[in-house]
Amino acid sequence: MVLPECFNNEYFPQYRDSRYMDYTEADDGYTQTRMKAEARRHHIVSTIFEMDRPGLYYDTAMLINPTGEVAGKYRKVHPAALLSLEKIYFRGGSLFPVFHVGEWTIGFSTCYDNLFPESCRCLALNGAELIIAPYATPVADPWENFLTTRALENGVFFAACNHVGPEGAWQRAGKSMIVDPSGKIVAKASSIDEQIILAEFDREQVIQARRRFPLFRDRRADAYGAITRASEDLPK
Repeated sequence: MVLPECFNNEYFPQYRDSRYMDYTEADDGYTQTRMKAEARRHHIVSTIFEMDRPGLYYDTAMLINPTGEVAGKYRKVHPAALLSLEKIYFRGGSLFPVFHVGEWTIGFSTCYDNLFPESCRCLALNGAELIIAPYATPVADPWENFLTTRALENGVFFAACNHVGPEGAWQRAGKSMIVDPSGKIVAKASSIDEQIILAEFDREQVIQARRRFPLFRDRRADAYGAITRASEDLPK
């Protein structure tokens, strides 16, 4: 079960107000305590405004397992700072961990992270076969283009869950979707109304997609130095 980014409050980073710091919670706070109770029937991906310690806050997706434990955390690496003011509230994480659910290896990539292809590629290189993407975006296009591309170029299932409808000054774009490893959309929600979408995943599709496009065989990590080079060192 996947919930959107900032599902438990309004999307407050559209505003600049220090009072929203009161929304911070630890992973044993009110929201995740409720989610742990619900997770007795499901694995749940729940994203909150996490307080690691006073003055240090993250936009954190947590995997809660059916025993009510936090089985993993992903802290959004790229807080946004164009349409929203996330960088005022969140520190960016720096890791792309993966987690095991049954026979699957899964990873998280939150909202703006997915405009950086390096994020999903790091998850795939770490073993992810399913990437889960909590969203809170008003950007409707080119939504499908880059989500299907992230799935195809990494040979993964991709599940994005977005807010929908009016929220403060913004209209949330909705269109939560599930994409298979060939880049085909297998389920998509409304851009207007709240909906729940479901899909069954066959791990064999991941294997076959990676046989068809052997991108991990053909990638040339030794040739990509510009990606990790300091901005000041790039040619002008």
